[in-house]
Amino acid sequence: MTHGLNVACIPGDGIGPEVVREARRVLEAVAEVHGGIKFEFVEFPWSCSYYMANSLMMPDDALGTLADFDTIFLGAVGWPGVPDHVSLWGLLIPIRRHFHQYVNLRPVKLLKGMGSPLRDREPGDIDFVVVRENSEGEYSDMGGRIHSGTVYETAVQVNYFSRMAIDRTVRYAFELATEQGRRGRQCNEIERNRV
Repeated sequence: MTHGLNVACIPGDGIGPEVVREARRVLEAVAEVHGGIKFEFVEFPWSCSYYMANSLMMPDDALGTLADFDTIFLGAVGWPGVPDHVSLWGLLIPIRRHFHQYVNLRPVKLLKGMGSPLRDREPGDIDFVVVRENSEGEYSDMGGRIHSGTVYETAVQVNYFSRMAIDRTVRYAFELATEQGRRGRQCNEIERNRV
């Protein structure tokens, strides 16, 4: 029996559409080889190009539209001429916060055929995962300016980390570290040294 997975696909800007196109080919090849799953992609043009044409990164009802999908496949977003804060606060952060995409997961591996700046390292020697909180910290919209337009103007930026955000991110990282097949130091008691 084949399981269908509805994917909202937002290719983004710059290299994003190219990377997303090739990643989709990989997913479809995996589905064909392993069977049991079929991907149904629906693309949305929300990007900096969309912003330049519409003065917003995505429509007002975009989060409701995305809620109808099983998952979201989001490419790289950003373009010269569109300030980073526009794409961040107009697309990325609303999606992350609304759908609780709180983990930024970045696997790091040295693959066969790739050179490394680290001396005497072979494929398989480098295999780790960086886990980072994805919706708070520097993504806090706290802070601002005081005395704008005067010689006393001051800007303040606040990095906010809630106990909830830290707890669920650390928990995710520890659970990932205890998965079978991960090498290196492992923690078998997630509750130990709890934040």
